[in-house]
Amino acid sequence: VNNRQGINKSPEEFRCVFGNDIKNAVKTPVTSSKQEVFRCLHPNLMELSISPSTTAAAKRIKVSIEINREKLVVPSVAYYTPPRRHMPSNPNPTSLLCATTMVYNVAKFLREWVMYYSKIGVDKFILYDNGSDDDLERVIKELNEEGDYNIERIFWVWPKTQEAGFSHSAVYAKDSCTWMMYVDVDEFIFSPSWLKNSSQPSKTMLKSLLSISSNGSIGQVSIKCNDFGPSDQKKHPAMGVIQGYNCRRQAEQRHKSILLLEAVDHSLLNVIHHFDLNNNHYNWKELPLEAAVINHYKYQAWPEFMTKFRRRVSAFVADWRTRVNPMSKDRTPGLGFQPIKPEGWENMFCDVKDDRLKLWTKKWFGSQTPQGLKMAWQL
Repeated sequence: VNNRQGINKSPEEFRCVFGNDIKNAVKTPVTSSKQEVFRCLHPNLMELSISPSTTAAAKRIKVSIEINREKLVVPSVAYYTPPRRHMPSNPNPTSLLCATTMVYNVAKFLREWVMYYSKIGVDKFILYDNGSDDDLERVIKELNEEGDYNIERIFWVWPKTQEAGFSHSAVYAKDSCTWMMYVDVDEFIFSPSWLKNSSQPSKTMLKSLLSISSNGSIGQVSIKCNDFGPSDQKKHPAMGVIQGYNCRRQAEQRHKSILLLEAVDHSLLNVIHHFDLNNNHYNWKELPLEAAVINHYKYQAWPEFMTKFRRRVSAFVADWRTRVNPMSKDRTPGLGFQPIKPEGWENMFCDVKDDRLKLWTKKWFGSQTPQGLKMAWQL
């Protein structure tokens, strides 16, 4: 409906429609219309013939959007669940810091990402699964059974819905998480000060980045990215991406953010890298590179990198095979519209040798075995 980034139709052009029978549906005003996300006033449950004794199955009420001018109800697979009158106390304590991302076939990368972030302060992981068909379910199960990890998988199979998934997470996780970190499984945050001052990883490390400001009104902290190249790798490095890729581009690129969930704007608007905030109460802080940086292992060995041609998950980014926007920052310099390996790919995007996180994680996560040095995620 809002199919152009930055151009959103007015909420007054729509109504929310609740009910499995359109003729007898209950309609309420739309309170926000931004990108793929529409927010609705709750319907009167009496009009929906729902009572406390109604079965859970019967409470599944279809919800959609009606375009007023055309009297057209948009097809929908969404369902409305009425709020419970008396919410039971949460058996699981609220996590101070959670992490979420949208994933597709990341089983081989997940252990490294989860084990790293768990050691430096992430309490819970929420993965939006965009239709994986690898061993992701098995890896999640194994990690959860190891006892020190809390990983939840949400099936989110629709193409081009990354922004909507992140908006969903900001509401879905609000009762279980205070801050939410939005980083991908090839992105690793660290502070240069940790390398100098810490002999062991600590669960306070990431959380310390959120308390840098003495102003209690910070609602979002953003961290710049360094993009790493293939670093002469021809296949996925057995010891993981941190050990395998150590040469990067000179200039920092985009940023990713850690969001205070109570600070998000009512619209839930995001551009993946950051959210709009309730500006009446909260501010946004971007950390300098000296305080924190993200190692983004973006340009990996060709067999891994070429899979990105399958589909881009953002609603407003063209798939790489589509012959539009050739100069987009999402595209890779030197590549065309087909997954054809450029000559010299292994040595591209290599301006600066950067071993900082590689050496640090080797010290903290490495151990000697009869087969040589192994990282914790290999064992």
